[in-house]
Amino acid sequence: MTKSLEHAYCIPGRKPVLELLATDAGKVDTVFIAENLDGAGEIIYRCRELRVRFRKVKREELDRIFSGNHQGVVARIQALQLVSLSELTTQAHQAQFPVILALDQIQDPGNVGTLARTLYALGGIGLVFPKDRSAFLGPGAIKSAAGTLDKIHLCQVVNLARALVELSAQGFWIYGTGAQEKSTPLFSSTINFPAVLVLGNEDKGMRQGVAKHCHEILSIPMHKGFDSLNVAQAGAMVMGEMLRQHLGSI
Repeated sequence: MTKSLEHAYCIPGRKPVLELLATDAGKVDTVFIAENLDGAGEIIYRCRELRVRFRKVKREELDRIFSGNHQGVVARIQALQLVSLSELTTQAHQAQFPVILALDQIQDPGNVGTLARTLYALGGIGLVFPKDRSAFLGPGAIKSAAGTLDKIHLCQVVNLARALVELSAQGFWIYGTGAQEKSTPLFSSTINFPAVLVLGNEDKGMRQGVAKHCHEILSIPMHKGFDSLNVAQAGAMVMGEMLRQHLGSI
């Protein structure tokens, strides 16, 4: 990842960031503000008013995000075009492989990119993910996706649990993943379509508030002392089985 590519997604400086918030706040992913920065109040107020995510960080971290003159403030902009949940559901109903991936606070851009690449290769249509605590879909994710992130639909939501409720109301079957007590072994399951596959955080898995909206939890049988797989590996296995069942039903 080159410095110039990283900087392509950053707007540095107090005045440019305030102008961006005033004219196109929807493009902003996160505003980073140096800790103890004098005069940061107006930027914080605007972020809260416009519901734009912001983070106070140490000056050294801000220098890593943008190595040039940033005046203590850097806005990171969305790298890719986003769609609404209603547009995503419309497209998913028409897809060859009618499956949406719901990413519950997956934070590694490489995992997101790999999952997007797998979904696209199988004929899927898009991802839905929460605004907070999700990987930035920038250079790292784009590289791992190998050119597929801009070919599928990306939907960012404020509340993933609420989005699952809406998707269920639109006729989607919601499948979670994890080794929970009442889970169904993947290869003994019967998948209904259209479907949403929920994949949880790399360390903590699905949040309970998200898991309770799943119609069924799927688990991958594990042997030789392993109790889990990398989320991108697990997602690929589950999507492969979902595709096998979908092709057998048409």
